[in-house]
Amino acid sequence: MKSLAELKAIRDKMQGQIGLRAEAEANTRVIVGMATCGIASGARPVLTALSDAVLSKNLTDVSVTQTGCIGLCQYEPIVEVLQPGKEKVTYVKMTPEKAMEVVEQHLIRGQVVTEYTIQNVMK
Repeated sequence: MKSLAELKAIRDKMQGQIGLRAEAEANTRVIVGMATCGIASGARPVLTALSDAVLSKNLTDVSVTQTGCIGLCQYEPIVEVLQPGKEKVTYVKMTPEKAMEVVEQHLIRGQVVTEYTIQNVMK
């Protein structure tokens, strides 16, 4: 950084990115646990299935991301769905096939697939 103008340019660029992040947070986020336990349990094919489905169905308001350890290793692969104004939904013991059902039922139709949620599995 050699001048005040460069500093201002960096600030303006970063403020723009913060605005994009805030806008993205207004959308549905699908988070896949990709720590070692998740990967060993099959999280990578689940992540791929979710990403491919969101792209192929043109769900522009849905972002699919990965995270590290969620802390529930015995329930991996884990997928969390976060939607503005709604309670977080945690899906457990996911497979690519179950992930496709979650896309169709939850992300498109707005109906939680309760049989795959952690609350149902822990009963």
